[in-house]
Amino acid sequence: MIRLDASAPGFAADFAALVDARRESDADVARDVSAILRTVRDEGDAGLRALTQKLDRHDLDQTGWRIAPEDCAAAFAALAPDLREALELAAARIRAYHVKQRPGDLAFTDDAGVRLGARWRAVDAAGVYVPGGRAAYPSTLLMNAIPAKVAGVERLVVVTPTPNGEVNPLVLAAAHLAGADEVWRVGGAQAIAALAWGTDRIARVDVVTGPGNAWVAEAKRQVYGVVGIDMVAGPSEIVVIADGANDPEWIAADLLSQAEHDVTTQSILFTEDAAFADRVTGAVERQLATLPTGETARVAWETNGAIILVPTLADACPLTDRLAPEHVEIATDDPHALFDRLRHAGSAFLGRHTPEAIGDYVAGPNHVLPTGRRARFASGLGVTDFMKRTSFLELDAAALGKLGPATVALADAEGLPAHAASVALRLAKG
Repeated sequence: MIRLDASAPGFAADFAALVDARRESDADVARDVSAILRTVRDEGDAGLRALTQKLDRHDLDQTGWRIAPEDCAAAFAALAPDLREALELAAARIRAYHVKQRPGDLAFTDDAGVRLGARWRAVDAAGVYVPGGRAAYPSTLLMNAIPAKVAGVERLVVVTPTPNGEVNPLVLAAAHLAGADEVWRVGGAQAIAALAWGTDRIARVDVVTGPGNAWVAEAKRQVYGVVGIDMVAGPSEIVVIADGANDPEWIAADLLSQAEHDVTTQSILFTEDAAFADRVTGAVERQLATLPTGETARVAWETNGAIILVPTLADACPLTDRLAPEHVEIATDDPHALFDRLRHAGSAFLGRHTPEAIGDYVAGPNHVLPTGRRARFASGLGVTDFMKRTSFLELDAAALGKLGPATVALADAEGLPAHAASVALRLAKG
């Protein structure tokens, strides 16, 4: 774990190294992914079946390609009551939040008499990738599928790997609750290829969203342009800005809540209190000793974790902006004073009683967020990721008379006479 002091000589270089540190997988997967995509694109279902048998160790012709809606409904009905209620609460809150994101159409007539505007429409079909097997994330399915349905997507396709043919009932239950129209037993880069180009069994979609391993992320990168994607996700990250009045056990748990995801995740604490930093360090060690995911969390903390002392918590804000983290917690009595200073973060969690984990499950805002400093220019998944905007304009003869001459002049200046003629001929008619 790195410990830095913003007032120490050499801090600027040390912090720059932290910001620029590469945490993505070093494996060169691009060539392998290209081959997988080409196989499915060229061979369709036969290629998809062969890759599934090789990588997930089951034969789709025997285990079944598609999971029936009644199987998803049965999985939901079989959940323990408290878990079923938790999923229902999460789904209701996610839906309520995203309903408020739906954009409205625009139409007006300007001073020249031109009617202008834009309308929003959902894509026809969307595909959601959900990790399967032991890594079951029903919350991720809800976070991806519900905004799509809120947007008005008519055909929602879920793909999820079933290693050794084993289906995760939590994923099926979430698919039922979210209203998925199709659920297919395919995963990995080959599933992304099937969604992008389609096969005889799986019709192509327009947008692909959802997290996955390095191969899935690279596949999404390579199919972008054939389909839309949400983002290319990297390792998770959290920044906590906390003063010494916090319980160090709480802050330690918040840091470890991301560290347990993967050895490449990053957890960073900013504080102005050196003694508090020591207490948090001790709390992290105590919790790692008993945490079931401690082996992974320890590697992440010791490799990518950091505690940074700053003169004041306000000094943490420009440093946080340089990190542009996926998650930022502000654990102070007046978190809004610091939040107002921040420009770049995927999602913010304000106050001592707002741990990031609440946002992962039941708060409502989406937990699919930009990582790897992409919060400088990207936002979390939302309803508009499943929609597109079409602008429109309408002129009568009078309006064309006002705008036409300038259009002709510009078209002639650009050497495009047919453009100019399409307007000039109408102007000549009066």
